[in-house]
Amino acid sequence: MTSPVDSPLVRAARRQDVPHTPVWFMRQAGRSLPEYRAIRQDVGMLESCRTPELVAEITLQPVRRHGVDAAILFSDIVVPLMAVGLDLDIVAGVGPVVAEPVRARSDLDRLPELAPEAVPDIAESVRLLVAELGATPLIGFAGAPFTLASYLVEGGPSKNHERTKALMHGDPQLWDDLCARLAQISLAFLRVQADHGASAVQLFDSWAGHLSRADYLRHVEPHSRAVLAGMAQSHPEVPRIHFGVGTGELLAPMADAGADVIGVDYRVSLADAVERTGGRYAVQGNLDPALLFAPWEPLERRVREIVEEGRAAPGHIFNLGHGVLPTTDPDVLTRVVELVHEVSVR
Repeated sequence: MTSPVDSPLVRAARRQDVPHTPVWFMRQAGRSLPEYRAIRQDVGMLESCRTPELVAEITLQPVRRHGVDAAILFSDIVVPLMAVGLDLDIVAGVGPVVAEPVRARSDLDRLPELAPEAVPDIAESVRLLVAELGATPLIGFAGAPFTLASYLVEGGPSKNHERTKALMHGDPQLWDDLCARLAQISLAFLRVQADHGASAVQLFDSWAGHLSRADYLRHVEPHSRAVLAGMAQSHPEVPRIHFGVGTGELLAPMADAGADVIGVDYRVSLADAVERTGGRYAVQGNLDPALLFAPWEPLERRVREIVEEGRAAPGHIFNLGHGVLPTTDPDVLTRVVELVHEVSVR
């Protein structure tokens, strides 16, 4: 392997032959690592995300420790919203909190388009990482329009998304205009990362699983499609991963929205995911993060099952079905990486 283009991750995403199943973990750079907790001490989350040297170091930590097949840029989905001037913060134990939620058409005036010049720190972070990573690919990411809209409308995380759904159905034109603006922001954010060397991108639609299929297709899919289509047009060489939580009923439309790889959470088997998406897409997933706390024997058995299920897909990237939990033992993650490589070698 001499460049990220030849890496197992990019090859698997493109449904090409690989020497072994590539593996990385969502939230692999984070609170499960003692070195992360040390470097983040007394540094706020958003400040950490916008300090290139710190971003680079945190992003590299799991690559060094675990030997994963890809790095993912250390950032947060609300960073581009902060960059366009929204007043928000990431509150420990809560998540993103928006000072003035978006509830009326006049609120759209506070949400300008994102220009690349607004995120020079992101460009610099990617440049630093690409230089350090060499042949290991860097995954860029952004939040999908629906998930970003939910934070903006609710004012923060929500269990029921009642205000979001009320706006979606009560003023569908405002909803579409809001999501179209957020699609531009997400696309611009991904393009900055790809412009400076990201080898793949992932669009996170964390809250899409709270929607019915009909609501997803009418109110959400067109805006996610705009982001993924925009990336396909400007960076056709960069594979696109589309991931959501609890989206078993939405796997087909999420894949068809413009993905090369469909992310699968732990509630749906890879075999079912391949069937639901017609065997036309690579799949990513899907170990339950909670199983990392189980004894090694059942954990090893499940990892082997997932690797075997992935062989039926045209491409498979091993991952968790959601992010690494903060109290996960990092040594277990390292053992999982080694096991996946061992049992999947071609």
